[in-house]
Amino acid sequence: MSKTVIGKAAPAFNLPATGEKSVRLSSLKGQHVVLYFYPRDATPGCTTESQDFRDAQAKFKKANTVILGISQDPIKSHEKFHAKQDLTFDLLSDESGEVCRKYGVLKLKKMYGKEFEGIERSTFLIDASGKLKTEWHCVKVPGHVDEVLAAAKELNALFP
Repeated sequence: MSKTVIGKAAPAFNLPATGEKSVRLSSLKGQHVVLYFYPRDATPGCTTESQDFRDAQAKFKKANTVILGISQDPIKSHEKFHAKQDLTFDLLSDESGEVCRKYGVLKLKKMYGKEFEGIERSTFLIDASGKLKTEWHCVKVPGHVDEVLAAAKELNALFP
């Protein structure tokens, strides 16, 4: 169940990121933020989604919006995926799932008859003051980045 509430402060986090750094949500005040949660590095859907965000990054930047990808993969995996896909934004590692739980994206999944807890592909748009403005759950990759970009542009027009 999602613990996020539209119009309220987005759940805080401080996570290790690619490029040997860490990213704290509060340090991004003054910019809008797209957080996209994805299941696994280097899987087909996650690769396509990351490439789509990469290819639209200049447009997001024009809308004063930072892109961050989050999964439970370790930083070492993120670094390989980041380099291979030539990503131009940071990937954050939430190995413990703490931030995933704060955002309500961990769900019970089934594969080959076994149940496990995994990330439901989800995206959150946070405004420059740190408030959650829009969220998408059960994301289907085709066309998703365009939808998020339109919302970011709209948000930037309201809160430049």
